[in-house]
Amino acid sequence: MKVVIISGMSGAGKTKAADWFEDQGYYCIDNMPPALVSNFLELTSAGDTGIEKAAFVADLRGKNFFKDLETCIDNLRKADNVETTVLFIEASTDSIVHRYNETRRQHPLTSGKATREVIEKERQELEPIRKKADVVIDTTKKKVAEFNMEMNRIFLGNESGSRFNINITSFGYKYGIPTETDMTFDMRFIPNPFYVNSLRELTGNNRKVSSYVMKFDITKDFISQADKLINTLIPGYIKEGKYHLNIAFGCTGGHHRSVAVANEMARIFEEQGYRVTVNHRDLGYVKKGAGK
Repeated sequence: MKVVIISGMSGAGKTKAADWFEDQGYYCIDNMPPALVSNFLELTSAGDTGIEKAAFVADLRGKNFFKDLETCIDNLRKADNVETTVLFIEASTDSIVHRYNETRRQHPLTSGKATREVIEKERQELEPIRKKADVVIDTTKKKVAEFNMEMNRIFLGNESGSRFNINITSFGYKYGIPTETDMTFDMRFIPNPFYVNSLRELTGNNRKVSSYVMKFDITKDFISQADKLINTLIPGYIKEGKYHLNIAFGCTGGHHRSVAVANEMARIFEEQGYRVTVNHRDLGYVKKGAGK
């Protein structure tokens, strides 16, 4: 099992690091007491959890629990079935002071203002962990996109990123437009299977409905053009440090056309190597037995 311990200075970017690992498929836990890490790994190995990679954020917020981190790291490195990496994130004192002043957050050591004295004290207390780190990243002058590229280079061996996450939703306009999407496509230009008696009670998950929706040239043209558009944009998203794209396909009721097209786009993107999730938001409104 791959395990990453993320530690470092408050305000330096540990949360961004955890976000990056989550995008790579790691199971991420923030501020778990280090002494419990081994218990968690035992649980994952005992059952069919599907967890093969995990990242833990541990820092001085853990107060007395943090004292166990050195021992935790030593034990993980001795384990035969665990590949352990310790990542330490730091930044200059001036940079951290500036970041705290911008966000007006309280420093976890004092629950008050992030002064130079507080930050230097934290740096001193974290020094033993820094010495154990396999990787140290200084984020003083790094933007989020630059930080992600550095993570790509170190942990993936490239700067282009690993698998991009595409989250696809189908929906019905009569139930409202999803608010969390980056792109929304209206499928109401496709002939509606609802008006075909043999298809009305089925859904886009059914092969008959899917075949009906996909047989039209206008559907085929749309899918081809949407595929080209999205693949043209993805490198730009990655360059800006964005590893998720939320796409929604809508039709009148969210049962037929949007479902069929969402499934087809998901199939195409999966074949291209993207990590894809599909959510048919409004199928809950389908009558019992429909879609079988």
